[in-house]
Amino acid sequence: MRAMIRIRRAEERGHFDHGWLNTYHTFSFADYYDPEFMGFRSLRVINEDRVEPGRGFGTHSHRDMEIISYVLEGELAHRDSMGTGSVIRPGEVQRMSAGTGVLHSEMNPSDSEPVHFLQIWILPERRSLEPEYEQKSFAPGELRLVGSPDGRDGSITIHQDVKLYASTLKDVASIVHRLAPERYGWIQVIRGEVEVNGQRLHTSDGAAVENEETLTMVGDRDAEFLLFDLS
Repeated sequence: MRAMIRIRRAEERGHFDHGWLNTYHTFSFADYYDPEFMGFRSLRVINEDRVEPGRGFGTHSHRDMEIISYVLEGELAHRDSMGTGSVIRPGEVQRMSAGTGVLHSEMNPSDSEPVHFLQIWILPERRSLEPEYEQKSFAPGELRLVGSPDGRDGSITIHQDVKLYASTLKDVASIVHRLAPERYGWIQVIRGEVEVNGQRLHTSDGAAVENEETLTMVGDRDAEFLLFDLS
């Protein structure tokens, strides 16, 4: 089968500016529909959100979805019907398994600073899981495992056959990751520029990877990205 890297440019994403919320959708979401980008494997949503001070998403419901929040700047306050109340900051990864159903809210608790974060949805391995909440802090790394099916190496536990890596390239020029047979990759650039097997990606670009055995990521010193290793 032919190796392929399909790039999703930042400017091609769905975009809505609601005043209090400036949001970009990598895949079809809510009122944004693109039949070419309905998701990738079990990865269903990557929304890049900026929320104004004191504003946010009031209490609403979810079910049968693994929801991950990754804060880039500012703080995000979370409350849910499981009794969880927390604040998520840069360097922390939050996972909520909606399962049989959960109510939650996400607010910017600051009265002066916006919050900038990624909201990621992954389809679970099966429906009607027990709702769960998990939040962990991770030190920056070249290719740090932050999410996995079994919570290995201190990562959060994602109820799906996916490994999520966070990477910063401050002290190295390149990183190599090998995909096992029948595995797929999605790379989401957070900041800076990253070259993936010769394809140049910029801030907020994404790329779907199929039939590639080895991924070589070369970037500038300020580059940061997420790598999803998917079944």
